[in-house]
Amino acid sequence: MSHTPRPFLTGAHIAAPPSYTMNKEEYEIGEVGAPQPSAPVTSTVVSIQPEISEPDHIVWSLFNTLYLNFCCLGFLAFVYSVKSRDRKMVGDMIGARSYASTAKCLNISTVILGILFNIGIIVSVVFTALLFSKIYYQSVHKGGGL
Repeated sequence: MSHTPRPFLTGAHIAAPPSYTMNKEEYEIGEVGAPQPSAPVTSTVVSIQPEISEPDHIVWSLFNTLYLNFCCLGFLAFVYSVKSRDRKMVGDMIGARSYASTAKCLNISTVILGILFNIGIIVSVVFTALLFSKIYYQSVHKGGGL
């Protein structure tokens, strides 16, 4: 075996290495915003729709759940408010409006019934206190028992 180096390719391939010069026309970067004369000009239009703020009444529902939860109507309003917010996040505005409308009706009902219930409790406590004070007053001043 001989250890003399031999070229891998023989003939015209080993004559000169290839030149790696850049053609200025091919690699020149055009100015930003200036259209290239050889390429067709295309434009992309992205229409961004303004975010429609549909109220989901979640804060009102949370307040009613914590303070005026008459017969669990406040909790139901909160559930429908969360469903409305979920529908809005998905992009289903019709479903979001439907759930928000239901939550609004439940919130109004909760507020009205909660206020009437609280007024009723206050009135009954006041009348009960007046009744007991009248009974006590009569038992003390008449000198007898009941």
